[in-house]
Amino acid sequence: MSAEHEPVVYRDWTAHETTAVETLDPTPVAALGALLDGDEPVPGTGDVLPPLWHWVALPRWPYSSAIGADGHPHRGEFLPPVGLPRRMFAGGEVTLHGDLRVGTQVVREARVDSVEEKAGKSGPLVIVRIGIRLREPGGELLLEEQQNLVYRESTPVPAPGDLPDPTVPANAEPVGAPLVPEDGGWRFRTDPTLLMRFSAATANPHRIHYDWPYTTRVEGYPGLVVHGPLSTLVLAECLRLEHPDRSVRHLAHRNTAPLFCGENAHANVALAADDRAEVHLRKGDTTLVVLSADLALDTPKGTQR
Repeated sequence: MSAEHEPVVYRDWTAHETTAVETLDPTPVAALGALLDGDEPVPGTGDVLPPLWHWVALPRWPYSSAIGADGHPHRGEFLPPVGLPRRMFAGGEVTLHGDLRVGTQVVREARVDSVEEKAGKSGPLVIVRIGIRLREPGGELLLEEQQNLVYRESTPVPAPGDLPDPTVPANAEPVGAPLVPEDGGWRFRTDPTLLMRFSAATANPHRIHYDWPYTTRVEGYPGLVVHGPLSTLVLAECLRLEHPDRSVRHLAHRNTAPLFCGENAHANVALAADDRAEVHLRKGDTTLVVLSADLALDTPKGTQR
């Protein structure tokens, strides 16, 4: 995101950088802590955010007049006017240069770094890469991030007789804490209220996470889709819980397949070395998310002041 970077052009649209002074909001941080419902203390004002918790600490609700049919803001403003209907969080990278503390102000710089059209196995794809930087108001760089979004065609909606049974999600019971120790790793559980609460904490109005008729009858999914950032964040949590003596300096994450509400998934943490770890989220034999982390053996980034 240097001054020499040429703006990205996609058809008739030109990328532009946005800069805003924002507060690392304690309210959605507390909401995420309640959602995870773990034994660790929830970061409060002045505490350091754990890795990836900035996704909830900087909520950005769109104006109602700016929302499109899928719940996302209309394309063609900050994001390019991609014509493909499905949008998926495909992964990214985060480098932590300093501490992000709850309740403090940061300068958020963001822009689209690239737009790439590709031909995938299931049809055309558009990959949008977004660069984000968080700085102290005085200019010190605290965090650098790249987020990758993938746009693709919708899956054909099944015939009326083949549509998913609506009584299954309607009768779903709350699962309790989403992360439960199991078989040398962690079981990750979801239910509709959990997805709704994460949508609210992250200011995410995308309908595939809470609107079952839209999700199954318009976008052709078999059920509500678990947020890619939620699946990624719980992997960072597994790493933090298993190795509190290590702090994260860099994360790379890749979302390869969706998880649907009510499906159980299993996470496991593997240390490749003292300064390197990999965390996988799997559903049976299918890998859903892979997170790689560079670590340091010092005071962990948690709630210690």
